[in-house]
Amino acid sequence: MQMIETVKNAWKIADLRKKILFTLFIILIFRIGSVIPAPFIDFNALQAGVAEATAEGNADFFNYYSVLSGGGLEYGSIFAMGVTPYINSSIIMQLLCVAIPPLERLSQEGEEGRKKIAQYTRYATVILGLLQATAYFFYLKGNGSETYLTSFVSGGFSTWFAAIVIISVLTAGSALVMWLGEQVDKNGIGNGISILLFAGIISRFPSAVRTMRDWIVNDEIGKVIGTVILFLVIVAYIVWMTAAERRIPVQYAKKVVGRKMYGGQNSHIPIKVNMSGVMPIIFASSILMIPTMILSFMKTKEGTLYNILSLFSSRGVFYAVLYFLFIIGFAYFYVTIQYNPVEMANNLRKSSGAIPGIRPGKPTAEFIKKILSRVTLLGAIMLSVIALLPIFISMANQSAISIGGTSILIVVGVALDTVQNLESQTMMRHYKGFLD
Repeated sequence: MQMIETVKNAWKIADLRKKILFTLFIILIFRIGSVIPAPFIDFNALQAGVAEATAEGNADFFNYYSVLSGGGLEYGSIFAMGVTPYINSSIIMQLLCVAIPPLERLSQEGEEGRKKIAQYTRYATVILGLLQATAYFFYLKGNGSETYLTSFVSGGFSTWFAAIVIISVLTAGSALVMWLGEQVDKNGIGNGISILLFAGIISRFPSAVRTMRDWIVNDEIGKVIGTVILFLVIVAYIVWMTAAERRIPVQYAKKVVGRKMYGGQNSHIPIKVNMSGVMPIIFASSILMIPTMILSFMKTKEGTLYNILSLFSSRGVFYAVLYFLFIIGFAYFYVTIQYNPVEMANNLRKSSGAIPGIRPGKPTAEFIKKILSRVTLLGAIMLSVIALLPIFISMANQSAISIGGTSILIVVGVALDTVQNLESQTMMRHYKGFLD
């Protein structure tokens, strides 16, 4: 109810109403582009092949990236790459800013440094889009034949000409999606790439509704009730996890400046339980999908290599164990590059603040580091529950709907962030009116 009230209040403000309409317009363009097939791609053959591979359990990587692209991958659309190249390039740039000192110094140079990093991220997005589009074309081409290409290719057009056209269109599509996200950042509401990712995931909701309708027609009401209850429990769990935090108490010393006394307040440092958001899941999924992607390109379905790669099926125990360990590891890694206990301790000392019972300096840094370690472990375990839930559901074979905890986590997280953005902008407009 509070979310609806926030949107209603924002809609009454002309400036925010324009931003909301602009954001919806960008989403509309993204959805239209996600269903327009690229040239020389046989849409019907592609969908049939994906359905067959999914039934055999050999399309895990394809389905994963299709969720991120809003279904564009299985349509063979001009936006088939979706936001994946930009997300991957952003992750790579974050890692490079930690590993390469010149980039680290550049990231600390304020607004100009951030603009330069954003420019490098755009270049990396285009390069990754080109690489992914090339890999996607060879997937479409199939095992040495034009499996998912139109009859025009075999009927006279050169396969190489089709390759150049398809790869160019898909690469341009990934660059256009990045540009659309940046336009939302400048003129819309919320984070542009997150909004497009949100729109892509939400677009799969009608297919889930159709599946539930079929259950009702087939008198399988129990499945419908169980799925709805599980969905509501997951949403409530994610909201609770997102809002949970560990507060480190801080006390500021009193000081006299002239005839006035400053400080002496009690405050706290909020440490969110889910500090890294969905990033550890994306990291882990991207790495563990590589063996499955290689498996889908293999011509023979036997041999030692095939048996080894088959262990990485997302429906297996081996995958679940590795997934859990990777999420824990990446959660610690992400928090390490985002939070510096020594810097936090130094900032406290500069502002005449101290944690009660802890000496300033190194003891404070060690205390904060210990708290971060414990909270990170708890948050990673809670994230793992969300990530592993669909695997356990598929193992139990209790639901035909893929209840993706990761997708729901992204949707809920983006929705909460967007509402908070609307609330803050609404308050800014009220304060501005008061000052005027």
